[in-house]
Amino acid sequence: MRHYPAGVTVVTLNSEKGPVGFTATSFASVSLRPPLISFNIAHTSSSIEAMLRAESVVVHFLGEHQQHIAQRFSRAAEERFTDRSLWTNLETGEPVLHGTPIWVRATVHQLIEIGDHTLVIGLVTRVHDDAEELPAAAPLLYYNGTYHRPEAL
Repeated sequence: MRHYPAGVTVVTLNSEKGPVGFTATSFASVSLRPPLISFNIAHTSSSIEAMLRAESVVVHFLGEHQQHIAQRFSRAAEERFTDRSLWTNLETGEPVLHGTPIWVRATVHQLIEIGDHTLVIGLVTRVHDDAEELPAAAPLLYYNGTYHRPEAL
């Protein structure tokens, strides 16, 4: 699967212990009516317990200028939210990352355990789109184990 390019997202959520987040390249649109999205999380992820208890998430579609964010949220869990200048909380409590061209907030609609992952289905409740206003709004891609700009493939 390394040879299939994928858009890079960061999923964030609020937990009783504070903000939680992780990088995910498994994002997919599931349905237009109702507006459903999905992503997978590994059972070995440090975020799995919080994800299984979460009522809502924010999925950030990273721009090509945000490789540092993708790498940050792939590192140790305790390092992900240490730089408070990178994020703020929505009025609903979820962390939202600054400078992300597009993000969606979704309530957890369904959790499906599949193999060594859990498939999360979310019902979209809010869409934030700054893609046209940001100068580097092209998506960040993940291909063959590294991050890429779209024209670099």
